[in-house]
Amino acid sequence: MDRNHVVREIVIKALKEDIGKGDITTESIFTQHHNSRGQVMAKEKGIIAGLEVARMVFSLVDPGVKLINKMPDGEEIKEVPKVVAEVEGPTRGILQGERVALNFIQRLSGIATQTRKYVDAVKDYPVRITDTRKTTPGLRILEKYAVTVGGGINHRFGLYDTPMIKDNHIVAAGSIREAVKKVREKAPFTVKIEVEASSLEQVHEALEEKVDIIMLDNMSLEMIKEAVAIVNGRALVEASGGITLKNINEVAALGVNYISVGELTHNIKSLDISMDL
Repeated sequence: MDRNHVVREIVIKALKEDIGKGDITTESIFTQHHNSRGQVMAKEKGIIAGLEVARMVFSLVDPGVKLINKMPDGEEIKEVPKVVAEVEGPTRGILQGERVALNFIQRLSGIATQTRKYVDAVKDYPVRITDTRKTTPGLRILEKYAVTVGGGINHRFGLYDTPMIKDNHIVAAGSIREAVKKVREKAPFTVKIEVEASSLEQVHEALEEKVDIIMLDNMSLEMIKEAVAIVNGRALVEASGGITLKNINEVAALGVNYISVGELTHNIKSLDISMDL
């Protein structure tokens, strides 16, 4: 996958949605030779992300518009207001790209900020925070990037890159054993196989099939503890479901290798960022 091409297509679609046939207001007031300078200002503390996407937005609107970073993606905004970038060039291009650029920066910074909170919450444990496929349709590549900016890691990008046998696969196939068998018949031997387990019985069955990763789905703390003891290092263990900032520390303390959190991308607050000329 050419990620740059995918991101470019996302940006083009967003610009078409916003500008359409043209910016009536801006084109009425300013000629194409009118130039301006402005500042992109963070009004809320958090982790900045999406500045390179914003740069692409402005360059596609007008190559004459330049975005100058004042801090890199991943840096923490500790004091506000804080100038995170400056923009200069044709006024038309700046104003036409403003909203789309800010939308990307605000949302991706919100995801990076949320992710950092989860990562910091378990910093004393040898566990990694990972995302899920609960992303905004069409924006997955950007939202998963923001997760990495916040210090998390990416789970699979889609259905195509990692065999993951979930509850409905198991029900339809009849058992974990049968589902794993079918996957091994089709999938390359080089890929890891993950199985979702919602009971200790399923943990045992997954171990019998020598799967690589066992996801403990919506288990209580007591069940997670017991499941980790059952696995005893014979597979990687991922905890998932119902995990929040309030209980993630308790889950991490039980010895799981990964904790996947849907809230990193599907339930976030965009960071308050604006642009002033």
